[in-house]
Amino acid sequence: MAAEAFRDRTRSARNQARRIADEVRKRGSEAKADLKEAYQRLISTTKANVQQAKQVLAALKGEGSKQAERLAGTLELFIPRVEQVIEQAVRRVLEGEIVPAQEKIVSIFEPHTDIIRRKKAHKPTEFGHKVWLDEVEGGIVTNWRVLEGNPPDRDQWQPSLEHHVQQFGRPPNQASGDRGVYSPDNEAYATEIGVKRVILPKPGRKSAARRKYEHQRWFKRGRRFHAGTEGRISVLKRKHDLDRCLHHGENGFERWVGWGIIAGNLAVMGAALASR
Repeated sequence: MAAEAFRDRTRSARNQARRIADEVRKRGSEAKADLKEAYQRLISTTKANVQQAKQVLAALKGEGSKQAERLAGTLELFIPRVEQVIEQAVRRVLEGEIVPAQEKIVSIFEPHTDIIRRKKAHKPTEFGHKVWLDEVEGGIVTNWRVLEGNPPDRDQWQPSLEHHVQQFGRPPNQASGDRGVYSPDNEAYATEIGVKRVILPKPGRKSAARRKYEHQRWFKRGRRFHAGTEGRISVLKRKHDLDRCLHHGENGFERWVGWGIIAGNLAVMGAALASR
């Protein structure tokens, strides 16, 4: 095979990526046209690299050695992912199409990564996974779930209560969540299964009756308890490394979260025993 078939395009791709970063900062119709042109060049370079990788893959399959098989397996894994990235770039940038989040890949190394929008001004878009935690009095996490995609928080309320009943044989005396969990159905469900104090603040405009309901002493005490829960989540992220996963793959993510929560629970139990 000709030596020129294996051209190194690393410098070219880096220069094109830098140009894209520069154009993104600009405004106006001319900047948009320049950005589109820069993307077109980077896409063309990437396509050429993919074709080169396919040639290498074909050559490796004829080798027969263990090392060649491993390298071929790596290429077979990553070539389709890169092709998916190219396709979504063409659709989004060149054709102006809004590509649904479930059709996007944001990391060729961790393709399971989700696009998360939580309506936070300083973090409009994040990448990773949502993790849902159930906590009982005393700061012990009794259940956790790595959620798929970016589902609304209100969808997690009923599964959490169902798991609590299954685990403890009865509903909690009090159950609380933040504004994103509120819905009339969620309040009604908790009451129906026997939760005595349902603490779900209603977002937005409230009626006089609703304001009176949420100003009851027990409701405000429950809100303070929930604020403590947010603090314990922060501890899990800072002290037990739940802010960033260093394992690979979906199973690795699950393990990382699980061991972090176990470590957090052991720390809580140790502190409680030490204080006696």
